[in-house]
Amino acid sequence: MNSDKNWFKYWFDTPYYHLLYDKRDFKEAQLFMTNLVDYLALKKGDHILDLACGKGRHAIYLNRLGFNVTGVDLSENSIKKAKKHTNDSLSFNVHDMREPFDSTYDAIFNLFTSFGYFDDDKDDLKVLKNIKAGLKPNGIAVIDYLNVKKAVANIVGKEVQKRDTIDFNINRHVAHNFINKEIRFHADGTDFTFSEHVKCIDLSTFNSYINSLDLKLVTTFGDYNLNPFNEATSDRLILIIK
Repeated sequence: MNSDKNWFKYWFDTPYYHLLYDKRDFKEAQLFMTNLVDYLALKKGDHILDLACGKGRHAIYLNRLGFNVTGVDLSENSIKKAKKHTNDSLSFNVHDMREPFDSTYDAIFNLFTSFGYFDDDKDDLKVLKNIKAGLKPNGIAVIDYLNVKKAVANIVGKEVQKRDTIDFNINRHVAHNFINKEIRFHADGTDFTFSEHVKCIDLSTFNSYINSLDLKLVTTFGDYNLNPFNEATSDRLILIIK
């Protein structure tokens, strides 16, 4: 396992990260946001925090739906790109999710597996504590995580993904309670190696986190159409928390 506990800070800030993941499905993301705000009965003008927003694809769309949105992310490069879309009701800031927020929100969204990066469980709990403190009375939080049981059972050990002229050689394995991904490639005359580590947090573990902080798990969904969660078959684990 990579000894650099802040792998996400460096990898997410490179142009190669954005190149590798340039095929993300924007229509799927928009469908998810539409389904989610309808289910949560959020009102136009409500203030939503997009926690770990990346370049802002979810935040921008939520703003178009009529919400006041703040997007925060640790990656300075991602926030720089997102800020091009800033307006009176949409803002972006660099922020580490382990640090408290300076405002409160009607809803806090943590999307697309932007949780579980940290070696120490205490850091995951810090994030949840900050989410709890950042919610207005009757506010609601959403964590969109992968279904680790299915992901581990169906892990693809090796693959090559080609983007432009770059071959990204990807190796995955499970160790130390993490799904580990090593990414090797040659670009601009240099050999690069980056890592991703996502903690194997299943529904039972999330429940223990949530209960320890006196939060309430309202319901779970298993995909972006908000179908019920099934530990064996669902691609996602989407938690609705109060």
